[in-house]
Amino acid sequence: MSQAPPPLVDNDDDLFDKDNENEDLFSSALDDMNIVKSGVINPLPDLPTLQLSVEKSVASSPIDESTHEDVSVHSPTPTQKYQPPLLIKDMNIVKSGVINPLPDLPTLQLSVDPNSTGVDQYIDIRVTDATRLGDGMAAYIVFRVETKTNIPLFRKTFFSVQRRFSDFLGLHEKLVEKYLRLGRIIPPAPEKSVIGMTKIKMSGPNDVSPPTEFLERRRASLERYLQRTAAHPVLNVDPDFREFLSSETELPKASNTSTLSGAGMLRFFNKIGETVNKITYRMEGYDSWFEEKSQEIENLENGLRKLHSNMECLVLARKELAVYTGALAKTIAMLSNCEEHTLLSRCLAHLTELEEKTETLHHEQANSDFSTVCEMMKDYIALIGAIKCVFHERVKVYQNCQHSQLMLNKKKEYKAKMEFANRTDKVSIAAQEIVEWEAKVERCEEEFNNISKMIKKEMERFEAVRVEEFKAVFIRYMEDQLKHQIQLVKYWEAFLPEAKAIA
Repeated sequence: MSQAPPPLVDNDDDLFDKDNENEDLFSSALDDMNIVKSGVINPLPDLPTLQLSVEKSVASSPIDESTHEDVSVHSPTPTQKYQPPLLIKDMNIVKSGVINPLPDLPTLQLSVDPNSTGVDQYIDIRVTDATRLGDGMAAYIVFRVETKTNIPLFRKTFFSVQRRFSDFLGLHEKLVEKYLRLGRIIPPAPEKSVIGMTKIKMSGPNDVSPPTEFLERRRASLERYLQRTAAHPVLNVDPDFREFLSSETELPKASNTSTLSGAGMLRFFNKIGETVNKITYRMEGYDSWFEEKSQEIENLENGLRKLHSNMECLVLARKELAVYTGALAKTIAMLSNCEEHTLLSRCLAHLTELEEKTETLHHEQANSDFSTVCEMMKDYIALIGAIKCVFHERVKVYQNCQHSQLMLNKKKEYKAKMEFANRTDKVSIAAQEIVEWEAKVERCEEEFNNISKMIKKEMERFEAVRVEEFKAVFIRYMEDQLKHQIQLVKYWEAFLPEAKAIA
């Protein structure tokens, strides 16, 4: 620990007072510094100007000139009487006529994110108001997407647009096309539901309220998809994503999102071939991190599938319990109507009300369990599928590297044969081809290294986000369970006096 500096010199002291006992000592020190000689104050040598500046690296905000200050050290003119500079006195450099050395000062480093505006950026997306348009098999549903944000790349802070389900799928396809090859984990779009959409298409033209449960699930899944995409630091500023949220015009129809379209069938068969390739191809001895992480992902997927299955069973059981509780309430009501004992009849009537409230509570708890846990587990199972796609994309890049290296070796062998056969015309062509394949091998190796680094970075972000989301979901799940149980206890506590009143 450094020693505390001596106290500062009083600003009222006159260092040049003839009666000062330290006059000689101080004058000697000044003579050594060549500041005072023969009663004349000599100018200090030219010193470099110390410039302190903090640059605000914000494109949208010009730099204020007040943020740049020049702190210069100048000597007084020869006709001026020397006065100790206030800066020197405040820093306790001069004390009792002795010039003290400068203390060691810590280095101050200021860094400002060039993409930061000094305000926490946010983007809040909500999907609301499902509306059916069209009749018969041509009917479809549009959802209202409302966005609030302060990200500078958006033209406004609030947007409200209408999008159909195929628009969401089209957005996902664009993001996959641009970022999957780079190693980005693209949040998967919600799955199609042929049965649910068929019910909507077959509903009558006067039916303005299509199946609400199906639409609510789809609305919630679309909202989670957009929020998950918006949480990605790169995808949330993608031009296609910003156009999806802000363009008030109707987006071009994405024809390749149809299940029965030619592009959809081709994509289906390509996935089958890629799945076989994933099973049969292995990269032995090439970065053990990916082997270990692949096994972790497999184990996580198996665990999530089991949890999702068990939660669905629990939700069904709660719904059945609610149905049985409602049947019990009806039976008790019938018994209460035919009961001649007044107090007992009244007690049964209150018990009927209690069971009806309990039935409603069981329904609420089942819906809460489904929306809180089941849907999240389903999203993460799909997200793990997206991670597997990224891992497989790395395998495909590696296969391209291997193919390029193989072709390069063949070209070199061919060139050697031509040289041995003294075919100079063929040798020059082979040499040119070797140069081209060497460039391809170099590009493939660079692409492979880049996608490997990007996947590791994306997996770090995935793990951090997953822990936070799981924590928030399980806390919410326990709070809902506690709230429902407390409410159920209150129901029974209110009923207990009625039961004790029977005499």
